[in-house]
Amino acid sequence: MNPTTNDSDSSAAPESNGPFLPFAELLPGSHSRRDFVRRGAACMAMGFFAERLAADNPAPTGTKDLPFHFKGVPISTKDTVMVPEGYVAEVVYGWGDPVNGQGPAFLRGAANTAEEQALQAGMGHDGMQWFPWPGDDEARSDRGLLVMNHEYTDQGLLFPDGLEPMTKEKVAKCQAAHGVSVVAMAFQDGSWKVVPSPWSRRITATTPMKLTGPAAGSRHLISPTDPDGDTALGTFNNCASGKTPWGTYLACEENFHNYCGTEAPDFAPTMEQRRYGLSAPGGQSEEEPKRSLYQWWKHDERFDLAKHPGEAYRCGYVVEIDPTDPGATPRKHTALGRFKHENAAVTLSQDQQVVIYLGDDEKNEYIYKFVSSDRYDPSNRNGNLKLLENGTLHVARFLPGGRGEWIPLIQGGHGLTQENGFAKQEDIAVHTRQAADRAGATMMDRPEWISVHPHSKEVYVTLTNNSLRGKQEPSVNPIDGSATAGKSQPPVDAANPRKNNVYGHILKWAEDGGDAAAAAFTWDRFLLAGDPGLDSPETTEKVDIIGDPFGSPDGLTFDPRGILWIQTDVSTKTLNKKEYANLGNNMMLAADPVTKTVRRFLTGPKGCEITGLTFTPDLKTMFVNIQHPGEPSTDVSDNTQPTAVSQWPDMAAGDRPRPATVAISRKDGGLIGM
Repeated sequence: MNPTTNDSDSSAAPESNGPFLPFAELLPGSHSRRDFVRRGAACMAMGFFAERLAADNPAPTGTKDLPFHFKGVPISTKDTVMVPEGYVAEVVYGWGDPVNGQGPAFLRGAANTAEEQALQAGMGHDGMQWFPWPGDDEARSDRGLLVMNHEYTDQGLLFPDGLEPMTKEKVAKCQAAHGVSVVAMAFQDGSWKVVPSPWSRRITATTPMKLTGPAAGSRHLISPTDPDGDTALGTFNNCASGKTPWGTYLACEENFHNYCGTEAPDFAPTMEQRRYGLSAPGGQSEEEPKRSLYQWWKHDERFDLAKHPGEAYRCGYVVEIDPTDPGATPRKHTALGRFKHENAAVTLSQDQQVVIYLGDDEKNEYIYKFVSSDRYDPSNRNGNLKLLENGTLHVARFLPGGRGEWIPLIQGGHGLTQENGFAKQEDIAVHTRQAADRAGATMMDRPEWISVHPHSKEVYVTLTNNSLRGKQEPSVNPIDGSATAGKSQPPVDAANPRKNNVYGHILKWAEDGGDAAAAAFTWDRFLLAGDPGLDSPETTEKVDIIGDPFGSPDGLTFDPRGILWIQTDVSTKTLNKKEYANLGNNMMLAADPVTKTVRRFLTGPKGCEITGLTFTPDLKTMFVNIQHPGEPSTDVSDNTQPTAVSQWPDMAAGDRPRPATVAISRKDGGLIGM
């Protein structure tokens, strides 16, 4: 369809509401970067949104009341990043670039060693957050620390000769290309640059981690190399992220099962291992054997399921990292549960408990909420650093009629008893999926990113897709914990209304009393994604997007003004085929949570996913990650033809595509999206 346009006068604004500044004062040139943030970006934004948030009949699409004033970009299949007219996107940190801005440099032909890779940007750029340099005013926007995940690697691009044969050196390089980057950025000579700093560093699959919470020191986490059960090595397959009020970064471990396997001919996965997708071939199901993309167990024994079956218990957590303290050991918080974490959406309850919303990204898995035992104290950072070690993890049950409840996963309640395999809280922390099964949580259509509206405190979640929805009963996984990961086939329900949900949808909910720690909530659908041009007359649950179409919503981020940014992750097996024939490459869109209007802001290069989003405090620069450009439908690139799908971002100057972070800004220096 034609891109939505807005030709209205962007200077028009509602009247100021109470202490908030009118929209006119948000316009380019009204204030310096520092003044903008010092006066409160959120408060100024609230003045803009107040009129529409209170309206019984939100403004129709195409009027001057829309919160974004850019001309939407068209659907694209081009091998480039497309942004609106008047904007510019520059690559600032690509796979292989030195984390300190100096060296070692990326070598053509994937010739860097494992040791060099450990000092460079990893692959699979994903979740990302902005932090001030230590000592800087938090409003400063010309420099800061970018912290980002490197989720996974394309072995056909990472190694000159591809996946086979797997060697010790390849495993080491692959492990070095996973993890997290802490990168110092500065705006110099008209562009963003990676610069040296004492905080720049890589955290990889071999970095020591501290285990905290109810499972730390338990029988589950004790290993031959860690008899105390409180230290793990490395973090990997980190998907999205979170940011705490006390200035730490949360990296979320997702598909850890892909890295474990065994060559033992007599190995058979236990029920618990099957529940998390663990198997001899390396993460693929026993019913559909397929070679692992990693095969780490061949040269790193701790990933051998036959020799060290307990190592997988040490994976699948939220990892807290202090960007400003390179000497601080990252911590895996078992109190937040063990599953395939997508992101960690952090907010505070009315009495200052820390609340974190969490999605388990697999078909028919669950949505969780952690509530800390202790309270956030802005004057006690050392105390705040312990807040994620103790608390109550809940799982969501979505009821018909738009109500829902949070089920506390506490030993002794809701069937979580010794007789059912939950003798202690540590058992719930490690076998979180089984605990949620037993408690009767609602199976969801791949719950991915969750984001909290900065003003209304409503919570939004992307449900990416679920081809298994609508085939069988029941609507909850077996309570004995025997469900093979992602293999249930639940019927449609109120919160997941589509059979064979190929497009995905977005839900939202409001906690009772507006308190994030509440025990119940009211939920509603925000939108059903898809291509309305392919809806047949008999379709009952039709695409209801107002504006630009998209499918497979994944990334989800509210900016401080309340604009909702949606990023898509259409599988490379599906891009531009069948139901997605008209939707082009993956994209990012802006949505108005009041009018539900959606406008396309960015399209990515061929074969990529759009993911990761953060802003400078003045909202004049947006950082976005372009993950796996050039990925073929087979998931792994052909090492003999590395540019077969894409040449982005180096184009003719390079010999293979590289995932990278792009910085997007307006040519006139104005606010992003306005």
